[in-house]
Amino acid sequence: MKKATATSVAALAAIASGMVLAPVAFAGGASHGDELHATLAPVPTSKVTGSGTAMVELKGNQATVTIKTQGLLANAPHAQHFHIAGKGICPPASAAKQHNGQLSLNTTDGLPSYGKIGASLTTTGDTGADHSALAVERFPMGSSYTYQRTFTVNDETAKELRAENAVVVVHGIDFNGNGKYDNVLGASDLDPKLPAEATDPALCGPLKMAPAGAVAGGMGGTQSTDTMALTAAGGLMAAAGGALYLRRRAGRQS
Repeated sequence: MKKATATSVAALAAIASGMVLAPVAFAGGASHGDELHATLAPVPTSKVTGSGTAMVELKGNQATVTIKTQGLLANAPHAQHFHIAGKGICPPASAAKQHNGQLSLNTTDGLPSYGKIGASLTTTGDTGADHSALAVERFPMGSSYTYQRTFTVNDETAKELRAENAVVVVHGIDFNGNGKYDNVLGASDLDPKLPAEATDPALCGPLKMAPAGAVAGGMGGTQSTDTMALTAAGGLMAAAGGALYLRRRAGRQS
């Protein structure tokens, strides 16, 4: 009887130990990559009332990007980029300057805050900063859109993303509300062949890391896999102790 009891307790303890080790290894696995999120809000003085969200899953240098927007200028392309190597923030209203007699904020005005272009979030083809920053025909169009694409970023951009020093910027505003890009703010600071409205920043959001190793809890909080495993293991150990007690009691009664 004692031998059987000892065997049962050892078996339960081994199961409990295994349940602790497996989820801990899963929670710390680097193969799942990094996940970043941003809430996109209107850039000050842009007169944009839209909004959006961005999510980036980064594995090595491979980025899977999902962007959802609403409230932008309809029937118009919207350039969008990762901006890096700045302060990792969106520009304040104080960064705006006079452009064609109007107080507004162009892309250059925002550079001290969000930095240079790290990647162009085009729908197809090249995603570099040099050749695709203003590839108008390869950016999303419309007042609302969902963008998703997987591509490779360079080492600097990957590093800045992981350092939480990257910002998503969506461009294209309708400053005077006439339903099209025009020269109300003069020519673009990026390409004089384009109106400033076409390239001025509209929505902006800093990318921040999502908490690692956590799952949604039943009471509105978060619960790590380590905690779940330890709880399960504790339950099994308690069951093992109960089984030992009952066996000893039965042995005394017999």
